[in-house]
Amino acid sequence: MKNSSGATPDKTFDVIVAGSGAAALTAALTAAVAGLKVLVLEKSLLLGGTSAMSGAGMWVPANHLAAAAGFQDSPQEALAYLRSASPADWRSTEDPLWQRFTEEAPNMLAFVERHTPLRFSLTNEPDPMAEHEGGKLEGRMVSPKLLSRRLVGQYARRLRPSTMSHLFTYNEMRSTGIYTRPVRAIVCMLPKLLWRALTRRAGQGSALITGLLKGCLDHGCRVETSARVLDLLVDDAAGRIVGVRVQQGGETLDYYARRGVVLATGGFEWDETLRQTHFPGPLDRLGSPRTNEGDGQRMAQKVGARLDRMDQANVYPTLPTVYEGKPHGLPFPFQAFAHAIVVDRHGRRFVSESDYNIGEHLDRRNADGSSVHLPAYVVADARFMKHSLPFRWFARKQPGWVHSAPTLAELAVRLGLPVSSLQDTVSRFNGFCAQGKDLDFARGESVWERFQSSGKVNWGRVEQGPFFGMSINRSILGTKGGPRTDPGGRVLRTDGSVIKGLYCAGNAMANPIGTRAVGAGTTIGPCMTWGFICASSAVSEIG
Repeated sequence: MKNSSGATPDKTFDVIVAGSGAAALTAALTAAVAGLKVLVLEKSLLLGGTSAMSGAGMWVPANHLAAAAGFQDSPQEALAYLRSASPADWRSTEDPLWQRFTEEAPNMLAFVERHTPLRFSLTNEPDPMAEHEGGKLEGRMVSPKLLSRRLVGQYARRLRPSTMSHLFTYNEMRSTGIYTRPVRAIVCMLPKLLWRALTRRAGQGSALITGLLKGCLDHGCRVETSARVLDLLVDDAAGRIVGVRVQQGGETLDYYARRGVVLATGGFEWDETLRQTHFPGPLDRLGSPRTNEGDGQRMAQKVGARLDRMDQANVYPTLPTVYEGKPHGLPFPFQAFAHAIVVDRHGRRFVSESDYNIGEHLDRRNADGSSVHLPAYVVADARFMKHSLPFRWFARKQPGWVHSAPTLAELAVRLGLPVSSLQDTVSRFNGFCAQGKDLDFARGESVWERFQSSGKVNWGRVEQGPFFGMSINRSILGTKGGPRTDPGGRVLRTDGSVIKGLYCAGNAMANPIGTRAVGAGTTIGPCMTWGFICASSAVSEIG
């Protein structure tokens, strides 16, 4: 689309950001603090995207909070970890981006604390693959402290709600036992929770978006909701992106950007055609806003961008819930509870049930793109149900999801699994329980899995009827493919050249950390860092 003339001052900005999640608002904040005129465009009525719904754990290596607490870390060690923990064939393309990320992540976090009311706490989580070179036992995970939504005034009503309770902080969600003993956790914290509800204080993704939005507003950003970006405006003579075409209030409007446009529109998981193309096979649930329809990916491709990593996503087990009146997914590691195993369509185990990257194993594909393991199932005994109150509560929201039978053989038939194979698998697993060692998949032995279970055995025999089975296929919290970018966040064409004036961050980009998560917060931490990087590059452009 060619640029049209007649731009007016109120429609001309230095930087335009499409999206309002953590990556988008970090980009907007960075540009605004530098003195640029910034416009944030959110297609939904609600602000915050997937980030607002999240637990907001953030993987930020070599951060200042860890240094103050005495933890030793450096960008060089973080880079070594990324190189050793990521898929072996990724280094050839992603290493320049990993280097830029590890250099800028600590700067991003310090910048956000300086220019917003956000304050962060360390969590005590290790890297999920801490055994790898450069891995750390603590210090790389942070999460926001509580903030009141009242800080953003009229925008408080426009903050996207979550499927999780954000009255708890991320650390409290971990320490109170809310996942396993919800009634006890709520009773113990009831006075605090009531006070937070009255003062509109919240943690996790609500706090993160509140703080970032407050920073943006304080530094003069203009924020528009219900403003869907339809197209990028191109000046063919200059060979650069000069603005966006927007559908807003029943009108089609053009906004212009002197320095550039940052695409931070999230993933494409709610576009059925794109999802089925890049994630064929069984799907359980999606856990992000329904506005994640691949707008940024399509607009970038239309102006010649190379799309990459379109088969990557944040794949994580979910429970059924209802969001905005429709079926939705709530992130929840129910498969890791005691007296349960995960089996593939052949009735065989294929992964430790407590592996943080179980989503990567569920998503494993053959050379032709077909699934290696799916459909997959959790098979559990009566004790799993007895001790899993949250599971039972949410399972009721999807009638027919949980199957039960008095014997394993009957359950196998109901799930469509080979009877003898499932029986042999359960017998073998029960034998490992008796020995206290999982000889197949080392369940409970990694640094991460020992941390998650507080050093205790968190598994047990599957032997007491009735038996239960339910699907555990892909659940997607956000796809992670999109335009390929350079280390400055600049979008690249198919020939490798830069599309001037176009940047991309977060789940909208070809994310250099894909389905395999190297940290418990390797979506939001890196996404915010790429927003910071993109805006820093735009700031350096000649106005």
